[in-house]
Amino acid sequence: MKIILSPAKSLDFDLAPHSDTSQLPYFIKEADVLMKKMKKLSPKTIGELMDVSSTIAELNYNRFQAWQVPFPVELAKPAIYVFTGEAYRGLDVNSLAANEIKIAEEKLRILSGLYGLLRPMDVILPYRLEMGTSYAFTSKANNLYQFWQTKIANHLANEMEKDEVLVNVASNEYSKVLHLNKFPRKVITCHFKEEKNGDLKTIMTFAKKARGSMARFIIQNNIEKPTHLKGFDTEGYLFNSHLSTETDFVFTR
Repeated sequence: MKIILSPAKSLDFDLAPHSDTSQLPYFIKEADVLMKKMKKLSPKTIGELMDVSSTIAELNYNRFQAWQVPFPVELAKPAIYVFTGEAYRGLDVNSLAANEIKIAEEKLRILSGLYGLLRPMDVILPYRLEMGTSYAFTSKANNLYQFWQTKIANHLANEMEKDEVLVNVASNEYSKVLHLNKFPRKVITCHFKEEKNGDLKTIMTFAKKARGSMARFIIQNNIEKPTHLKGFDTEGYLFNSHLSTETDFVFTR
């Protein structure tokens, strides 16, 4: 079983530990192509492109300018420890045991606009480049979906056995880069809904945390069979058989 999870906009490189290895992302060459393009942008252009404040635009301008390959050993940190935000609060990597980190390394893959596909212990440098970004990255790619095309999906499929299942707990912005309707392995997408005034709704803050919690549940229990996902009951969520299908598992509370 493999799990796909979105990255987070918020990063914390100060508290993240250094890695004993310098395991680079699969697509480091592609990331370098993208970053060389981003280096040419002014803070003002970055702000307009990303629709962010001048402070965040300046921060990312400086990040882009500092980018270099090979990575400076003192600056690069493992991706799983760097990302913060609701999904990563749910994952709570710092409380995972050493053997669980090994399971995470095998099962968990983090999608990234810059790095493409990350293993938990791949070292990265600070960045912000969301998958939905539209820009002329190359003469044939006016957005990151066009840039990545099928590279990420093909690589992930080749990592998996033919009977292996992909559990999607990523956002639509990121998961659609995999063309899941054409993905050559079985895919189960998890949904998390809250009951409010008699209606079931997806409240994004809660859903993001639940996605991370599901990834943690799979890792801690080393789950391989889809039916075992139905046992997820973190923070009051329960599998809803009435709303679920073979490929969409709905959890409600």
